[in-house]
Amino acid sequence: MTIAVRTTEPEPIFRTARLTCRPVEASDAAFYADLFARQELVEHRPDPTPFDTARSATSLGRDLAHWQRHGFGRWALLHAGRPVGLGGLSLKFQYRGLNLSYHLLPDLWGQGLASEFVRGAVDYAGLALKADEVYGLVRPSNTASIRVLEKAGFARGADHMVGGAPMSELRLKLR
Repeated sequence: MTIAVRTTEPEPIFRTARLTCRPVEASDAAFYADLFARQELVEHRPDPTPFDTARSATSLGRDLAHWQRHGFGRWALLHAGRPVGLGGLSLKFQYRGLNLSYHLLPDLWGQGLASEFVRGAVDYAGLALKADEVYGLVRPSNTASIRVLEKAGFARGADHMVGGAPMSELRLKLR
């Protein structure tokens, strides 16, 4: 995997064998709206309600603000030049470490892209951000996502209630 240092916009933060991962931009609004309106995707989130346009815009605004404050955040995941998902690292102050999240278009599930992204994001967290630990919060019923994290070396941690939904915590120590 190659990690590129961001020198000009919209230079990718990193690439994997099949993905280009670049910072989200305001121009990603339509993709956010499309991705998070999909019931089969949002049913794995703490609030399984599909996003409307306003909620998608709020999510994008929060992600853009995270980049501004911290210099990292959610990436748009591009495959063959088109957006296929969102994934990133974020600070959630109620938990230690960096929160890893990813959301792919459902028609691409099962093709190894989530595993590829997770490996790249973990490498980025350790090499570029010098993080000690990365964690993911996953609904216990989302066994595919749990398998992706476990294959990357994450171990089960505590269970939590997030937004009224049960979530399993999986952690990976980097140092």
